[in-house]
Amino acid sequence: MFRYPNGKAYAPKDSQTVNAKASHSYSNRGMTLEEDLNETNLYYLERGIAVIHKKPTPVQIVNVDYPKRSAAVIKEAYFKQSSTTDYNGVFKGRYIDFEAKETQSKTSFPLKNFHDHQIRHMQRVTDQQGICFVIISAFGSIYLLEAQKLFPFWERKENGGRKSISQQELIESSIQIPFGYQPRIDYIKAVEALFY
Repeated sequence: MFRYPNGKAYAPKDSQTVNAKASHSYSNRGMTLEEDLNETNLYYLERGIAVIHKKPTPVQIVNVDYPKRSAAVIKEAYFKQSSTTDYNGVFKGRYIDFEAKETQSKTSFPLKNFHDHQIRHMQRVTDQQGICFVIISAFGSIYLLEAQKLFPFWERKENGGRKSISQQELIESSIQIPFGYQPRIDYIKAVEALFY
């Protein structure tokens, strides 16, 4: 059996899989933002729209238990370095780099969801004219917030101000991405509207 780097088993697309997905009720998705984005990126890849992948987190394996070769279990591992953002790739000849974040808060998006090194990375990407943004799942919707519009909120926090983005600020600063079936989160339309 083949597995993706995230551990998910590879299943070839066949007519039964397609029919099963078509009969699935989208109103009861039960999917995470990451799973939805991975499905969307696969949709883009298969149709030649964009090449965007989830970045693997570099891990240093320290201790492995080998009860038998086919059942090796990692007992101890450490992150080799701080991760940057979740996804990167290329769309219409331009580099794309973005982070995906979720919150259960009903009133604001907490900036503690970001780390200093992620903000620095996004600033470096924008300095090189790359397309950089955040996809945020909040308040029952999905939003695309340009990195350039995220930075002032981060600076406000760093200077002792509000430590979150209010619901109203997020709505006014971003583009809402409607849920769909294929693709699930069609963020490329928002990217085209903002950057092309």
